[in-house]
Amino acid sequence: MKIVFIASLGFLSLAQTSLSVADNVNGKNIYLQRCAMCHGADLKATGPLANKSNPPTPNLTAAAFKKRLNDYPGVIVSSIILRPNGDLIPRTLRENGVKLAPFDWRVKDFRDLNEYMSGVISKSR
Repeated sequence: MKIVFIASLGFLSLAQTSLSVADNVNGKNIYLQRCAMCHGADLKATGPLANKSNPPTPNLTAAAFKKRLNDYPGVIVSSIILRPNGDLIPRTLRENGVKLAPFDWRVKDFRDLNEYMSGVISKSR
């Protein structure tokens, strides 16, 4: 009986890891399609539009942003939803001739994006 239980725990652990990776793929895809043009693939404000906005795109791996992410875990998602800089993102895209297809955000997409970006940010030095 113990062996079956332990094997079941191992399976559950593997299943959770697989789901996490799958969700992370969704988050990574959304990030690369919708965010990397400014923040760069490395989240360090290295995208082609990083210096085309005013204020310039922030480096999301900087110590100040890491602290903010730690203090306010939903800061990435809230920045997308609340747009604290008003029309900065749409204006920067428009002024640089970049057209993004409309995106029907789901709660899962916000969670996946937050998980992906948080993972990259926490691993960067």
